[in-house]
Amino acid sequence: MTTISAAELPTKKYLNLAAIKTMVAAAETEARKRNVEVTLCVMDESANVLFLQKADGAGLNTIQFAERKARYAALYRRPSKAAADQLKSGDLQVLAFPDGFPNQGGLPIQVDGHTIGSIAASGAPSEVDEAIAQAAIDALLKK
Repeated sequence: MTTISAAELPTKKYLNLAAIKTMVAAAETEARKRNVEVTLCVMDESANVLFLQKADGAGLNTIQFAERKARYAALYRRPSKAAADQLKSGDLQVLAFPDGFPNQGGLPIQVDGHTIGSIAASGAPSEVDEAIAQAAIDALLKK
């Protein structure tokens, strides 16, 4: 029987509060730059909500939209735009996927080839929502 010591266990990166604050600040800056008000949602890799914030001018429906975009990105480990593109191409099975959400704006957060969570924005045109989420990830990863 092989034993393993704690020193040999894998090290897991995760979204801590400092990382979330860095991303949110960058997303808020990008939203202001684009003159839009959005809801932001950050989830861990298992699609648990870590952060949710609705801007004063964002519609109430954007809360669920942001959550669903982020959930898709976390669980499927790909942008929520992938589901939108799948639907646009005529592939309706995406509508039956658990937590499938064919709407652009949610992105997985990937570090060293592993998805450690996701971020989504909702309240602006979908491509702007995604750009806001991307600005947040870029700030975290210093791109």
